[in-house]
Amino acid sequence: MSYSHQSMGSGSRSARGYEFGRTYVVRPKGKHQATIVWLHGLGDNGSSSSQLLESLPLPNIKWICPTAPSRPVSLLGGFPCTAWFDVGEISEDLHDDIEGLDASAAHIANLLSTEPRDVKVGIGGFSMGAAIALYSTTCYALGRYGNGHPYTINLRATVGLSGWLPGWRSLRSKIESSNEVARRAASMPIILAHGTSDDVVPYQFGEKSAQTLAMAGFRQVMFKPYEGLGHYTVPKEMNEVVHWLASRLGLEGSR
Repeated sequence: MSYSHQSMGSGSRSARGYEFGRTYVVRPKGKHQATIVWLHGLGDNGSSSSQLLESLPLPNIKWICPTAPSRPVSLLGGFPCTAWFDVGEISEDLHDDIEGLDASAAHIANLLSTEPRDVKVGIGGFSMGAAIALYSTTCYALGRYGNGHPYTINLRATVGLSGWLPGWRSLRSKIESSNEVARRAASMPIILAHGTSDDVVPYQFGEKSAQTLAMAGFRQVMFKPYEGLGHYTVPKEMNEVVHWLASRLGLEGSR
């Protein structure tokens, strides 16, 4: 497997001083047409993501698989593990850790900032990784992070598996506040997939995330339910992602 360690330099430390872990890169086997940052779930790392992505028949995509910082997580009673942001019980009243979300979204943007201009860039992830992917997508549409700083990456595709949408309550009003923001939202392709038997991130959170995005003005949202699937991925789901990415990004030589 063609992995390489990529040094993050000064961009590897978040606002709270958490150190982001190692980044794994799966280089394209064919012509480099797209780069996608893929984000792991709670307690995982970039290595396992890279091994999954290495096997996909997408020879024109370069995959960047960062590792989240190790931090105390409220959901785990303050026990530290790799997490893109702090999260408590996943419920309707979930409190969003905007500082943590912004720090991880900025780290991801930094990873994409040096890609060639003719290469399309996207973002995807599983579980908490899907949540930060969707948060980054809303930052792209709004043109700014939650802290107001400008978001400058031109995302072209988003994949979210078994995840949820942070900041959903205020999204629609923010999108509708500007024609330019609404235009970016309307043109952003997103695919979400969720198992109906997910006992970690309940299915209704995936479904509601898709509905919220659509109501806020994201007009190219595809939601795929998987009957009986728990909190994990299966080949059928990944095949759907492969075909969707190849089509949406206009990739050559993909099947």
